[in-house]
Amino acid sequence: MTSRVTFISPAMNRSLREARFDDGSPIDASGAARAESAAGTLPATDRVLVSPTVRCRETASALGLVALDEPGLRALDMGHWRGRTLDEVGAGEPDTVARWLTDSAAAPPGGESVRDLCERVAGWLDASAEIAGRTLAVVEPEIVRAVAVTILKAPEAAFWRLDVPPLTATEVSGRSGRWNLRLGRPLGTPGTGAGP
Repeated sequence: MTSRVTFISPAMNRSLREARFDDGSPIDASGAARAESAAGTLPATDRVLVSPTVRCRETASALGLVALDEPGLRALDMGHWRGRTLDEVGAGEPDTVARWLTDSAAAPPGGESVRDLCERVAGWLDASAEIAGRTLAVVEPEIVRAVAVTILKAPEAAFWRLDVPPLTATEVSGRSGRWNLRLGRPLGTPGTGAGP
């Protein structure tokens, strides 16, 4: 049995533009227009999931998708840093930020570590491997990073070296716990979401 999952990163919003930890901002007009123009290019799927954030839900809607919230694919919990920029947090808590950026087991105050995120996503991938067919999931960029780190068995420090542009598709396919990875095609390009 082969499982296929296409992860789509959300459209642009103010938080992404300002490099701000998610603050619940809606997608902006240009992001919505880009998503709407890509709506007809997505493959047929057996199930559609979404990270339970405003920008992921709005992106799914702009793509013409009816999606179910998937708690296992929720965004990295930024705790007390939610809504702030990295510069703002770094100015007030430089040692905590430095530890968070260099130690995957460190978490923002009241939040979740990168290690915990990667373990959560690995568990979700394991469960997903048991489901045949195609899944499409609109998810926060950090979920795509965690997927790549998990599938490649890369060191968790690689999480910080992966860029996930808005409205790109990252595809995984596999069976019996072995996944293949196809990274970051812009939506609306030939082959997005396609494959055997």
